Amino acid sequence: MIQLPEHSPRSSEADDAPQDAGLLTQLEAVLFVAIEPLSAKRLADLLGEDLAAITQGIEHLQSRYKGESGVHLVEIAGGYRLMSNPLCADAVSRLSSKKAQDRLSPAALETLAIIAYKQPLGRAEIERIRGVGVGPILRHLLELELIKIAGRDEGLGRALLYATTKSFLERFGLKSPRDLPASLDV
Repeated sequence: MIQLPEHSPRSSEADDAPQDAGLLTQLEAVLFVAIEPLSAKRLADLLGEDLAAITQGIEHLQSRYKGESGVHLVEIAGGYRLMSNPLCADAVSRLSSKKAQDRLSPAALETLAIIAYKQPLGRAEIERIRGVGVGPILRHLLELELIKIAGRDEGLGRALLYATTKSFLERFGLKSPRDLPASLDV
């Protein structure tokens, strides 16, 4: 039998909660249905609350979901999002099946890593590093919205420059490109 902790309004948890329990309920509901991370400012605008109350609510929900909870409230890609606990990955993966076209081949992952670490850069530079053509891979990564065209090179031909997107940060669980693991120069 699984025992769940009791959440009574008189618990010590309630003492740390924001003054308006309705705000927590609304905040939790909005984060639950959001399809992308929401910034504290965006949450404040949506709920008609001041930023301090939203920040306090986020901190309260983050502490509520710590430990053995199946979900966590994480800061990711410039906002907050409810995500499944990494310890539940096997169970969740049995439920969710990714579309075949959303899966990344080793070549696509390698190309994406080059862009992530050296962005912005052009196709010729990517091909020089990989040693093979990357046209179809770039098109696929653009379709999946993991990369974007970030401008044009100033050099001859004004080649397109590629950079990662907010969707890339979401997919790989990063707050910003600065959170990428340190690169290894081999």
